[in-house]
Amino acid sequence: MRSQRRSPLRGRPFRYSVAAGLTAVLGLLLSLLGSASGEAEAATTGLRVSNGRLYEANGKEFVMRGVNHAHAWYPQETDSIADIAAKGANTVRIVLSSGDRWTRTTASEVSSLIGQCKASKVICVLEVHDTTGYGEDSAAASLDQAANYWVGIKSVLSGQEDYVIVNIGNEPYGNSGYSAWTSATKGAIVKLRNAGINNALMVDAPNWGQDWSNTMRDNASSVFAADPDRNTIFSIHMYGVYDTASEVQSYLNTFRSNNLPIVVGEFGDQHSDGDPNEDAIMSTAQSLGIGYLGWSWSGNGSGVEYLDLVNGFNPNSLTSWGQRLFNGANGIAATSQRATVYGGGNSGGGSGTAPNGYPYCASSSSDPDGDGWGWENSASCVVRGSAADGGSGNGTAPNGYPYCASSSSDPDGDGWGWENSASCVVRGGAADH
Repeated sequence: MRSQRRSPLRGRPFRYSVAAGLTAVLGLLLSLLGSASGEAEAATTGLRVSNGRLYEANGKEFVMRGVNHAHAWYPQETDSIADIAAKGANTVRIVLSSGDRWTRTTASEVSSLIGQCKASKVICVLEVHDTTGYGEDSAAASLDQAANYWVGIKSVLSGQEDYVIVNIGNEPYGNSGYSAWTSATKGAIVKLRNAGINNALMVDAPNWGQDWSNTMRDNASSVFAADPDRNTIFSIHMYGVYDTASEVQSYLNTFRSNNLPIVVGEFGDQHSDGDPNEDAIMSTAQSLGIGYLGWSWSGNGSGVEYLDLVNGFNPNSLTSWGQRLFNGANGIAATSQRATVYGGGNSGGGSGTAPNGYPYCASSSSDPDGDGWGWENSASCVVRGSAADGGSGNGTAPNGYPYCASSSSDPDGDGWGWENSASCVVRGGAADH
């Protein structure tokens, strides 16, 4: 909120009376009570933006750490959401179709996807992909057409505000006609709100999502203000345009310094238009408390197969990009925190309580002598999988799978092993949640 400078009173006598004073005090108290009531009411309506950050209904900040999944093109891959969650992600961005370009994703199908997200304890970001490259790609749908789709399936979105973010349209303008992005985005937001859709909204940048023209950056304040709920998140897609740390930092810092909510809705470690700096993207997002969603789980084609995080939708076959995103520095396993609506905790390990009642350590480095006991936050903690954690190779992980007897049963390092003809979880690994 901008502060408004007011001119001092000039040429007018200052009069004060007890009655006027009491009236002013009473008015101030009523204003404060109304403000508090309004804040409490807003806090009960699901995922909410406040001061440039995303919060859950209980006031806990939520930072997305997740993956994109191309459901519209691979609807038969029904295990993907659960598999992504098992890697530690707290969010899944799901490709849908409005029917303008690909087979329409029906309301019942969307309802099922939301149910899968909730069962897997991840936040759902639902996006219409038909808008990709509008203005440059003649097959693309407009944002208004996408808004009509959301209005048509409003019934399955209602009541899901704690779990679902509506990403109105993917990369809604290409490199032609993108000056219309601002008005079209405002119009789509208003249409959804007028229809009674109360979910947090997400809007993608133009220029195939990369906003090299800074159209979204320079108009974000007015777009945010166009939402009567003030509950819209901006999404930048970072590929070849963002090949240096300075470019990544400059773009994200602009939103953060202006208290505008931003998320990296897509990014990869390679691309045909240049070499994105994934290290800078992930480290900057982590340092600024900004969400990121890697593209994509599996099924990429047309020469960008290198963007697959796993081979052939197999959760036990991480690609090099998958290893980097899930298990690398500032990756999902190390930084993802599950939404508190599902109980909270670190989705990738490093939090929670050991069987002996002591909290798990966030880092094994807090146990220099290797006895399984660490010291963090002025208190004892237990290193997962250590002797203090009840030993290895027994018990059941929080996700219901048995612990592995040996970490050697997990050759690809994704936290999942194979013993006694069944899946098992490596203690302290990415799947130990």
